[in-house]
Amino acid sequence: KMSVPDYMQCAEDHQTLLVVVQPIGIVPEESFFRIYKRISAVSQVNVRDSQRVLYIRYRHHYPPENNEWGDFQTHRKVVGLITITDCASAKDWPQTFEKFHLQKEIYGSTLYDSRLFVFGLQGEIAEQPRTDVAFYPSYEECETVEKRIEDFIESLFIVLESKRLDRATDKSGDKIPLLCVPFEKKDFVGLDTDSRHYKKRCQGRMRKHVGDLCLQAGMLQDSLVHYHMAVELLRSVNDFLWLGAALEGLCSASVIYHYPGGTGGKVGSRRAQGGSLSAEAGNRHRPGAQEVLIDPGALTSNGINADTSAEIGRAKNCLSPEDIIDKYKEAISYYGKYKNAGVIELEACVKAVRVLAIQKRSMEASEFLQNAVYINLRQLSEEEKIQRYSILSELYERIGFHRKSAFFKRIAAMQCAAPSIPEPGWRACYKLLLETLPGYSLSLDPKDFSKGTHRGWAAVQMRLLHELVYASRRMGNPALCVRHLSFLLQTMLDFLSDQEKKDVTQSLESYTAKCPGTMEFITLPDGLKLPPVPFTKLPIVRSVKLLNLPTSLRPHKMKSLLGQNVSTKSPFIYSPIIAHSRGEERSKKIDFQWVQGDVCEVQLMVYNPMPFELRVENMGLLTAGVEFESLPAALSLPAESGLYPVTLVGVPQTTGQITVNGYHTSVFGVFSDCLLDNLPGVKTNGCTVEVIPALPRLQISTSLPRSAHTLQPSSGDEISTNVSVQLYNGETQQLVIKLENIGTEPLETLEVTSKIVNTKEKLYGDFLSWKLEDTLSQFPLKPGKIATFIVNIKVKLDFSCQENLLQDLSDDGISVTGLPLSSPFRQVVKPRVETKPINPQESSKVGDFSHVKTLEAILNFKYSGGPGHIEGYYRNLSLGLHVEVEPSVFFTRVSTLPATSTRQCHLLLDVFNSTEHELTISARNNEDLILHAGECQR
Repeated sequence: KMSVPDYMQCAEDHQTLLVVVQPIGIVPEESFFRIYKRISAVSQVNVRDSQRVLYIRYRHHYPPENNEWGDFQTHRKVVGLITITDCASAKDWPQTFEKFHLQKEIYGSTLYDSRLFVFGLQGEIAEQPRTDVAFYPSYEECETVEKRIEDFIESLFIVLESKRLDRATDKSGDKIPLLCVPFEKKDFVGLDTDSRHYKKRCQGRMRKHVGDLCLQAGMLQDSLVHYHMAVELLRSVNDFLWLGAALEGLCSASVIYHYPGGTGGKVGSRRAQGGSLSAEAGNRHRPGAQEVLIDPGALTSNGINADTSAEIGRAKNCLSPEDIIDKYKEAISYYGKYKNAGVIELEACVKAVRVLAIQKRSMEASEFLQNAVYINLRQLSEEEKIQRYSILSELYERIGFHRKSAFFKRIAAMQCAAPSIPEPGWRACYKLLLETLPGYSLSLDPKDFSKGTHRGWAAVQMRLLHELVYASRRMGNPALCVRHLSFLLQTMLDFLSDQEKKDVTQSLESYTAKCPGTMEFITLPDGLKLPPVPFTKLPIVRSVKLLNLPTSLRPHKMKSLLGQNVSTKSPFIYSPIIAHSRGEERSKKIDFQWVQGDVCEVQLMVYNPMPFELRVENMGLLTAGVEFESLPAALSLPAESGLYPVTLVGVPQTTGQITVNGYHTSVFGVFSDCLLDNLPGVKTNGCTVEVIPALPRLQISTSLPRSAHTLQPSSGDEISTNVSVQLYNGETQQLVIKLENIGTEPLETLEVTSKIVNTKEKLYGDFLSWKLEDTLSQFPLKPGKIATFIVNIKVKLDFSCQENLLQDLSDDGISVTGLPLSSPFRQVVKPRVETKPINPQESSKVGDFSHVKTLEAILNFKYSGGPGHIEGYYRNLSLGLHVEVEPSVFFTRVSTLPATSTRQCHLLLDVFNSTEHELTISARNNEDLILHAGECQR
């Protein structure tokens, strides 16, 4: 029984002569294969004096039991043996030559000729001319190897040709021997060798054998005729195994005719031949099945006249491409009847598939392959199983069944690590698994999964990725485990169940404890590079927004005198054409600036897609253009959190354009750099901002308490501090302001302005006054130093109660002592218990009057210094001042006395002290009047 299938067989191998090249004794592997490569390069030889071409198939290993099938199909017969040996000294020579003879005996019965190549022997022995031995001083000095091989092949051809002629011209009187395959020998014991049936069987088999020899000898047309005749003969005696072989011979010859390029798939491997076929190659695909046209006159009783092959049929006997497949099917069905012909059947399937692949008939090819899968051979070793599945995979790939191909390659990979193997080949397993990725629409680059819908079956892909992780672990490569697991988590997140998410992250953490995940490429031994896998989904970022500095720290550009801040980019005042591109959103400039050395913020809206709390150890910004110190944050996001704001901060150390390219994280021990360009759904207000040179930072503190009132200035300036003070009308108070430089640059310039807001009151005199020179004398103010600045607050307001006074003046008759109880001041200062005022009409007129008046002002400090000052930038800081003014004295009544002289008249005023203190009132040319709290005097 033939045991070892050759999965690489193609139909055109039927025309080759099989030559085995083997080492004798100890030959360095590298040297052997260097010579083997040179020998096997001589794979086709043009025969002298004819148009025929010989094709040679070299093997460095061939099971002798397969050789026993040489009569069944002659391309399985070892006809040549080349041995290579190292022989250093003359005394080793006899032993070496003896080994050569022993080696010949292994294939003895079938060899046509053999050669021994001896390397390293010099001297007397090496100088004797011999045909079967070639001596070379070393593996380097052996120029004539190829020439020797050509001569060797010519000698093979001479033997082949004599055998062909010998068999083809058997005399009719002679008995034709019965050719048989190894397992038939015992069945033919005691058969009647004289019956017509037996003779026909012998004839049919011999005819088929001659067809094989013709094919090997480069006589394609003759072989076709012989095969046709063999088919007729063998069909008539139901000799199915050999009928199958004759049909397959017919297929092989036809394939060689139709496809001069070969079916093996190695491009141009077969023939660069200008042989006799090229003339007929033009009319290759003739439609319809070809009938057998054998010119009876050309056949003599003893077979075929050797010289008439060109006239016979002229390829009429060649099968059409469609018929080739039908005949293959028939042949395979006959082989299938014999349990012991499993290898022949399997190889025939493979050959048919290669032909169908060229014909692009994938569905039919898959049927042949399906059949090949189910052919039972003996118990295969793991090695053979791996080879078998790999070849099946390769063939499926060739006919475009990528997923099926991946399926078998994966089985081959699993076989590499089968439990029965003492030393499982995890490297081979891993390598084969990698090759299955394209079949399952998987790649190793996460970018392929970021765009559009998911391709392929996620469940299968996850299984495969898990297997890659396992194989990496068994190979002892934790970095690979981390990379594949990260890839699984990143690309398959939407398909993982909650439990799977937990399991994957747990195992990822256990691997990263030994070997953290990085953003480096991992290069495998065979040169394949695994790209990094940034976790852009842990957490998912929805928007990135660069934030302006707080109001008090925002830089302002000084207005130039000439108004040069008009944009000079375009000569047009307005252009309706706006260049707009998709990428502009990300690169667009932002209309605010950051300041060198000051903390800047970027706000991210993130959410956690995991069913458990997500800890992000180390999250910071990735920037370009400016040296930037990122201050990383650690955050913990609740399970399936929904959108969650995260602020990342950093300090620009130099000036220029800074671009926020993305962010970096460390999750589950994997460090990721996530670039915004690779995140499809992220909204942003632009990512490029200008960093201007450093400016000082000013902090102000005052002697006054903070105010509960916050001023809302009309201009939109934000006020950093609000203070309040309560004064009596006419009082003056000093406000001491401490100016501290809390930045790193010196404070060089300071301008102070004030602005009164929301007051309808008429002010008398200066409300706020200061002398800036005293403060400026302390400048430039070094970082950490404090300067004082004094502001005088002086309030003079009109508290007269006009309506009452006018009314009193017109109503002259009322006695001065009779102060009406309804006077609002009276009620405020010393409330009475009466429920109804005496004069309801009067009270309603002035009852809503409040006797505390409010003044509000903003002190604006415009300061600058350092490099920012040179560039023309400054900062603004505002102090809000809230002053509550209480009245000190009221004139409650005014009346006149009749004049006693024309020089003067008398005006009577009722003065009321509304404070809780004693007051002294001075009037010109009059003595001082002392008023107690709440007292009224005339």
